[in-house]
Amino acid sequence: MALTLVTGGTGHLGQDIVRRLVRDGHRVRVFARSPGTRSDIEWVIGDLATGAGLREALRDVDTVINAATFSPIARRGGIRPVDFFRSPSAVDVEGTERLLSLCQETSVRHVLHVSIVGLEGATLPYARVKLAGERLVRASATPWSVVRAMPFYYLLDAMLSGLAWLPAWPVPTTLFNPVDTSDVADHVVAYAFDGGRGERAEIGGPQDLSLVVLASQYRDARGLSRKILPLALSEARAQGMGFVVSGGVRGRLSWADWLQRRYQGMRGSG
Repeated sequence: MALTLVTGGTGHLGQDIVRRLVRDGHRVRVFARSPGTRSDIEWVIGDLATGAGLREALRDVDTVINAATFSPIARRGGIRPVDFFRSPSAVDVEGTERLLSLCQETSVRHVLHVSIVGLEGATLPYARVKLAGERLVRASATPWSVVRAMPFYYLLDAMLSGLAWLPAWPVPTTLFNPVDTSDVADHVVAYAFDGGRGERAEIGGPQDLSLVVLASQYRDARGLSRKILPLALSEARAQGMGFVVSGGVRGRLSWADWLQRRYQGMRGSG
C-alpha cells in the first residue's frame, strides 16, 4: 500500500488530515518535532526548518501533504507590532524548498501544498512568506497541487478571545468566510488522491458574514456583555489584512455551530 507523509501533522489541520487518511485506509507517516500518541501511524522525528530527519521521512513515500507552517500570530492568538514588519520563513520558504528538493530525489509522485486564500492582495509579512513558499511549489518539477483555504475558526476564536477583556470591541465591517479545519481536511484528502494536479479549488466556510456578525456570535456564545464598535475598512486595506471571501468550495460547519460545540455549557465565562 502506498505511503502518505503529512508534514505539520500534529497541528489543528494536520491532525484532522491524519484522522481522515487513517479512516480511509491509507498508510500514514507524520513528520514532526515530537511524536504524538497515535500508534496506528508511523512517526519520524525531525524539523522542516532545519531539514533534520526529512530524508528519512520521505523514504518510500508516494504522496506528501504539506500542512506545515509557522505563524507567530497563530501561535500566540493575536497580532503584535512586530508582525507588521517580519515573519520567520525557515519553515514556509526554506523548509518548503528543502522538502521539494528531496522529493525530486525520491519516489514521491505528488506533493499537495496547503496554502491560504487571497495571498496576492495580502500585505502582512506572514502572507508574503506563505506566497513565496507557494510559488516554490508551483515551480517544482515534482507533480504538485495547491489547495488554498480561508483562515480557520480556531484562529478567529483565539483572536476574539484576545479582545474579551475589553468593554468594547472595535471590529471591521468587512465580509469574511472562515472555515473549520475538519472541512478543509476532507477537501485536502479528496484532492490528494483524485488524480488531479495543479491549482485546485480553494475552500472557505459556508457563510459570508460581516466580521461584526462573527464577533457578535462569538460574544453571545461566550455569554459576554460587550459592545461592538463597527469599523469601516477600504477593500484594499481589508484584503491587505487577509479579510477576503473565498469563491471556491464551501465547508459545511458554520461558525455558529462551531461555537456551540466549543462553548456549550460555558456561557458567562467572562
